[in-house]
Amino acid sequence: LIVVGQIMDELINNKNIDLNHTAIMMTQTGGGCRASNYVGFIRRALRKAHMEQIPVVSINYNGMEKNPGLTYNLRMIMKICFAVIFGDIFMRVVYATRPYEKTPGETNDLHKKWKEKCIKFLTKEKVSFFTFRKMCKEIINDFDNIERLDIKKPRVGIVGEILVKFSSLANNNIVELLEKEGAEAVMPDLMDFMLYSLYNANFKSKYLGFEAASKILSNIGISFIEFIRYSARKSFRKSKHFSEQAHIRNLAHMAKKYVSIGNQTGEGWFLTGEMLELIETGVPNIVCTQPFGCLPNHIVGKGVIKELKKDYKDANIVAIDYDPGASEVNQLNRIKLMLSSAFTNLKNNE
Repeated sequence: LIVVGQIMDELINNKNIDLNHTAIMMTQTGGGCRASNYVGFIRRALRKAHMEQIPVVSINYNGMEKNPGLTYNLRMIMKICFAVIFGDIFMRVVYATRPYEKTPGETNDLHKKWKEKCIKFLTKEKVSFFTFRKMCKEIINDFDNIERLDIKKPRVGIVGEILVKFSSLANNNIVELLEKEGAEAVMPDLMDFMLYSLYNANFKSKYLGFEAASKILSNIGISFIEFIRYSARKSFRKSKHFSEQAHIRNLAHMAKKYVSIGNQTGEGWFLTGEMLELIETGVPNIVCTQPFGCLPNHIVGKGVIKELKKDYKDANIVAIDYDPGASEVNQLNRIKLMLSSAFTNLKNNE
């Protein structure tokens, strides 16, 4: 509903789009999940709207579909990585600053300023890696120096199915809700999901008969991405108010105690690993977002909560279903109940 609806809304209502010179790009992981069916649904919607001339290009690295009109080069891949890393930095610094800002609106104003700079940088034909590193450092430094109130608020991590987790439309603006209720939202990086997809090749090669070459290439990809975001990681490590990104191998190591790394459908073991990473880094309060009936999430998300609470006494985790038929009042009440415990624990620990 959301993904196809947003695309069709743009094509139908944006009069500046030339439908005869337009293409749609959609990512696919190829896993046993609804996301792998999006390309088919989009093409069906285009046919029904009499827009069959618009090509739908599948972005994947496992050869699901061939796109002879699209060739990847290093510059394109670098720009994609830069864009995702910029977005992850903004989530990390904005969410960790806005609840504490002394001057209301200062965080959003700074975010808008830097977002425009990033868009201008990324839309150039050629981009400099050294400029990217410099911008990462400056963004983190600027947000780190925003004047703050001397207060403590409960930190609430947001994990779950990738669309519901990151899309404010899908999760009923959960970040805004948490901040309104007096908490700080903590959102793990989108790039970590990409690294999870690459890391899975290690298990597939060892146990499922996949070629060793895929494992080697995937590990090279992990090293390449970590090299690109090293400047951001270094700046976060030196900052006064922010924490650095997780390491995908550490997430896998922590998750192994609770679920097999063979759990690779949807968010798989990665969801369990993210919850453990949050708890270990001082974020015991967690909202696990999931679409109703999302089987992988019910197993590796909701299914491990009891075991996590057994090992981590301060863990305060709630699983919330997000679906067109779900009650928004019920979602709100469950989140408020979790926050009530979070505020009590924060007061007791002071």
